[in-house]
Amino acid sequence: MTVESTDANLRRPPLPQREESRLRHDWTLAEAMELYRAPLNDLLFLAHRLHRSYFEPNEVQLARLLSIKTGGCPEDCGYCSQSAHHKTGVKATKLAEVETVLREARKAKEAGATRYCMGAAWRNPKARDMDAVVAMIKGVREMGMETCVTLGMLTAHDAARLKEAGLDYYNHNIDTSPRYYRDVITTRTFADRLDTLSTVREAGINVCCGGIVGMGETAEDRADMLVTLANLPDHPESVPINMLIAVPGTPLAGAAPLDPIDFVRTAALARIMMPASTVRIAAGRKGMSTELQALCFFAGVNSIFVGETLLTAGNPEEQSDAALFARLGLTAAAAAPARRHGRA
Repeated sequence: MTVESTDANLRRPPLPQREESRLRHDWTLAEAMELYRAPLNDLLFLAHRLHRSYFEPNEVQLARLLSIKTGGCPEDCGYCSQSAHHKTGVKATKLAEVETVLREARKAKEAGATRYCMGAAWRNPKARDMDAVVAMIKGVREMGMETCVTLGMLTAHDAARLKEAGLDYYNHNIDTSPRYYRDVITTRTFADRLDTLSTVREAGINVCCGGIVGMGETAEDRADMLVTLANLPDHPESVPINMLIAVPGTPLAGAAPLDPIDFVRTAALARIMMPASTVRIAAGRKGMSTELQALCFFAGVNSIFVGETLLTAGNPEEQSDAALFARLGLTAAAAAPARRHGRA
């Protein structure tokens, strides 16, 4: 590092202090980018202070994700191995049997998971499949785990059925910024994504919504994705941050890997802008170093997906995660991450 670059950093204006307890819904892209581009130590310090004010800092929730219906999806999402538009070798399957799903859920609970997520490769669920999905949700809830499903776009009727079944969370990611969205997906609009989130909210179901980074987007796109989420009427209770897994056969197979520090910056920005939300590392963790994951936990990530498979992608083995937690002094949360000081 040159003397000039050090002096330039010292002349930077102070990082905005956003650690006040109120939750904001009026973020601007300029504010988000000022935070994103701040010296990393300052960004992490602010994110970690906020994390400690809302959550127990050394507890991480373990979630398990199961594909209940794989492949054959009519959407053309450029990152997805399950799209019927791409030749990835993933074969389409029928909806899994209810008891098969519940058997896997029992295994997940025995391994320490407190949240069970079920994903179906659909544009939207069909009426003939809803009875089985409802039975899966009820069965998992009876085991005492949080439930989350991702089934594509929802009608108000579908959402009401899921609410009646006791669904805790509905996952529907916006994926990226409004500007970059059309470069990744053409079969569903960004507005469609927001409409589904609104439908889920109106049904009284918690929202799980985040995105994917490393798809060739700019830093501004990553920040703008989080601005969109933070400026919703209510922050998503769960914000998964996915690192692109460049799957051969997909349009994004040749995407350049994202700088790991940019992933940390994204996670920290999510924590600052949505301080009471659970921030999760989802896809791509298998390729992350211990050091990168440690920085993410310090930045405010407090949930990960465990198990050797995430839908169709690989994930770290359980022994690897146990060793990671031991090295970092982390413990698996006994339930959903508990907010501190009664903040919401």
